[in-house]
Amino acid sequence: MTTRPTPPTKHQLALMIWLAVFPTLTVINLAFGDLLALLHPVLRTFVLATAAVPIVIYGIMPHLHRIRARLLNRTTS
Repeated sequence: MTTRPTPPTKHQLALMIWLAVFPTLTVINLAFGDLLALLHPVLRTFVLATAAVPIVIYGIMPHLHRIRARLLNRTTS
């Protein structure tokens, strides 16, 4: 039987967010860097954040939470 893990500590959450945000921003910059370079820095940041936040929150973080839960359940079994 697997138990529901406790919420991540602030340090675990910070690491999970970094693991999600860094590669997401890297891929977006590699894919659209030439187009983004034409924008004012504030507008470029707005576009990056608008694209990256949903990808991270709805796409990547749920997977990282499941991975964390599996790792915690493996160590407590």
